[in-house]
Amino acid sequence: MREAYLTKTEALDLLKKYNTEDFHIHHANTVSCVLGYFAKELGFEDEIAYWENVGLLHDIDFELYPDLHCQKAPELLKEANIGDDMIYSIVSHGYGICSDQEPIHLMEKILFATDELTGLIGAAALMRPSKSYQDMNLKSIKKKFKDKKFAAGCDRSIISKGAEMLGWEIDELLSKTLEAMQTRENECSIA
Repeated sequence: MREAYLTKTEALDLLKKYNTEDFHIHHANTVSCVLGYFAKELGFEDEIAYWENVGLLHDIDFELYPDLHCQKAPELLKEANIGDDMIYSIVSHGYGICSDQEPIHLMEKILFATDELTGLIGAAALMRPSKSYQDMNLKSIKKKFKDKKFAAGCDRSIISKGAEMLGWEIDELLSKTLEAMQTRENECSIA
């Protein structure tokens, strides 16, 4: 079992030490919820806290150090007594972009694949009258995924590469991530 190192509240406090923008905090919490969902669904119940904390802390350095993303994170995390295994997991989400640490563990591959995707699904939800994931379906997500102008900041090539890492078809990744966001929608918002 992988050690969580800190509670979810402590991880959120650590995130907020370096991030003040609601967007970054909401994104981190959404990724945390998605990873927690996958941990449970894929039989890693004893690692849910670890997976969720990696999700919360994956962009810890992005707001203050965008040009050093995944490079400054190890320093910030070591100061908080986070172990090397969690630091590796966090930094691996930038593989091929701003890090040379390749996702190895299933959770790291899911983080890599869903980081950008949660942004795309979140943007799609904001366009709906309900502002909710609940009335979304795979067809609507596929349409937004194919439209390169929609949520242009969400890199589809990274999402596709993540699906490939996992050995999943893109539809499977889109569907499972949407299901995760639908299932844990109420938890994905932080006041």
